[in-house]
Amino acid sequence: MNQKIIARADEIINKKAIGGSEGYCTLALIDTDGYPTASTISISKADGIRWLTFCTEFGPGKAERISKCNRASVCINSADYNITLVGTIDVSCDPNTKSEMWYEGLENHFSGVDDPNYCVLRFKTERYNLWVDWQEARGTLQA
Repeated sequence: MNQKIIARADEIINKKAIGGSEGYCTLALIDTDGYPTASTISISKADGIRWLTFCTEFGPGKAERISKCNRASVCINSADYNITLVGTIDVSCDPNTKSEMWYEGLENHFSGVDDPNYCVLRFKTERYNLWVDWQEARGTLQA
């Protein structure tokens, strides 16, 4: 049963990663004062529920919070589903990673893949709570 729900959640996430507009993706991090904060963010690329990447600004925002605490949660939802993932997140300024994750629309925020303010966040899922197609699945992913 879980495998069917996971496969459907994978499909939903992978569609969102290529520009799907239905629903929202929220990234929750711990701020520098130790409180949880959440913000809406676009998924750059994903391997279903296993890992997701996000493109954002390097600096005092998300990247600084991640450097202090790399625990995170992602929630992808619409009226038809709620996909909650919990895991760790890392910041990458690697030129190859930045180039691979670049997508149309980022030029509205950055001068290009070499922009020093542009970085990639890579989220790796450790556990999940999925509510998809009126069914629920909870569990952990094996390392």
